[in-house]
Amino acid sequence: MKPFELDRRSFLRRAALGAGGLGLGNFLPQLLGGAGSGRFSTSGKAKNVIWLFMRGGLSHMESFDPKPALNRYAGKTIAETPFGYVQDPERLKEVRVVVVNDANGQQRNEIYPLQIGSKRYGQAGAEVSDWFPHIGAQADDLAIVRSMWTTDDNHGAQVQFHSGRHMLDARVPTIGAWVSYGLKTLNRGLPEFISMGPRFFDKRDGHYLGPAYDAVPLSVDPKNPLPFANPELELSNEEQRLEFDLVRRLNRLRGRQYPRDRALQARSQAYDLAYHMQTAIPEILDFDRESAETRSLYGFDQDNTRSFGQQLLGARRLVERGVRFVQIMHGDGAAGAWDSHSGLKSNHSKLAAQVDLPTAGLIQDLKQRGMLDETIVIFATEFGRTPGSQNADGRDHHPFGFSIWMAGGGLKGGVVHGATDEIGFHAVENRHYVTDVHATLLHQLGLDHKALEIPGHKRLERDFGHVIHDIIA
Repeated sequence: MKPFELDRRSFLRRAALGAGGLGLGNFLPQLLGGAGSGRFSTSGKAKNVIWLFMRGGLSHMESFDPKPALNRYAGKTIAETPFGYVQDPERLKEVRVVVVNDANGQQRNEIYPLQIGSKRYGQAGAEVSDWFPHIGAQADDLAIVRSMWTTDDNHGAQVQFHSGRHMLDARVPTIGAWVSYGLKTLNRGLPEFISMGPRFFDKRDGHYLGPAYDAVPLSVDPKNPLPFANPELELSNEEQRLEFDLVRRLNRLRGRQYPRDRALQARSQAYDLAYHMQTAIPEILDFDRESAETRSLYGFDQDNTRSFGQQLLGARRLVERGVRFVQIMHGDGAAGAWDSHSGLKSNHSKLAAQVDLPTAGLIQDLKQRGMLDETIVIFATEFGRTPGSQNADGRDHHPFGFSIWMAGGGLKGGVVHGATDEIGFHAVENRHYVTDVHATLLHQLGLDHKALEIPGHKRLERDFGHVIHDIIA
């Protein structure tokens, strides 16, 4: 190997170690004519998605599908109610509820009463839990879907909600990866897909599409917003700019030797983009540029809302600059903090207080800036909680019926779509598997969800989902 090549590589490693660690693979395919080509897209009402995911399983009955009948049936076993069965979507038959033996060997799975009251909001009178008063106040902008179902009854359902496949199946691309794959980039200086918050079950997104379609992880920590984003040595901004200028000149020299090497051209451009990210991301996350009123809208002035509020304001600033898909995970721990097998009241009241005000602030902020028309906000979780009690004061996992909501991007506001039965046990009206949400988002973004396939990787009908036309304006 030529001495020049060794010196050049050593220089690149020293000057741009952080840039290389940013995930240059996220840029190479779009520069080579792959990602961001827009070849699948038509005209869509939406341009961006902000995906808010409550990890662990938010109780639908204590959030966006309150069920007063739980109080009436409290103390009875589920089998003693008219709802002691579920519709098994896999085998299309009724299955009796599995009940739990108490200490005396008697079968008990008692209905657990509601742990919080509720109130009707907006012109449609959508009923929302008192733990979410700020989101409730935005009801006229929300499309609440109360009839979701999935098949995984454990927290691998987080993978299933994002990809459509059970965690034990072969892994397939997530919704964020498909958006990145199908749509033309809006800002070549920033990635199309960014993720914030904890991920445990699956930290990849692209899978058979390739690592180029994995989300770029981001933190709102201004000292270290991007993994591996700092140079190996301490450098001033001017020193770093000079080093990157030299890298560009070296790459141009090499490009003259190999003028038809498109991969070399793309990698050179990718270093430029990574350098741009090093400078652009800290500016985006400089919240001092926002007014005091805006920071207060996101809860910066309260300890319990500040962290989530910073992520949401960061998300708004990212989509404002053209990032297509911003994914924010709330709830730390392997299972997710919303997992409430006991102490549901204390758990959910605390967590709801963290996300309620900032989420409402996001919707208000997008709306007043004229951005809500082109930005879809989704608020979801992997499954609901059972109407029966667990450990006396908690609820177990429940995949048979639960709620999500969406707002903006050409979707109807002030609507409630679908329904669960009287105690929230199973979805009974306008039932929707999780990929129906994917299909709806893709449709609003101008993507034909049926066209998103690549040779050698056939998708299942369920993978595509069905557009929820009833909530589209």
